[in-house]
Amino acid sequence: MSKDWLDDIKWNADGLVPAIAQEVGTGQVLMLAWMNRQALAVTVESGKAVYWSRSRQRLWRKGEESGHEQIIKDIRLDCDNDTVLLVVEQKGGIACHTGRHHCFFQQHNGESWKTVEPVLRNTEDIYGKK
Repeated sequence: MSKDWLDDIKWNADGLVPAIAQEVGTGQVLMLAWMNRQALAVTVESGKAVYWSRSRQRLWRKGEESGHEQIIKDIRLDCDNDTVLLVVEQKGGIACHTGRHHCFFQQHNGESWKTVEPVLRNTEDIYGKK
């Protein structure tokens, strides 16, 4: 292991690593996002999940608009050093921008995808009218 723990991570060609957010206690996988070195460093320093938004090309502090922050309870690196697992306390019970508890709400039924998880809060109520 190197002196700088960030150097131990196998970043992809874009300088990113996938980060899985898992709910403490339940083990529910809430979401997958991407982190760059700065996002992971800020996450460790702040104790709150910070990701890299590929669409906005900037740091994305989870909950910055919705208030649905993720409080870090544990951080793990997988055996290949190319995936980060964040064990989090999900504030507000909503991790997905669609207003659901987690992002994996579509289930394959053999022929198509079916929505199997309810919306807990309307997106207009979370983000305001756009």
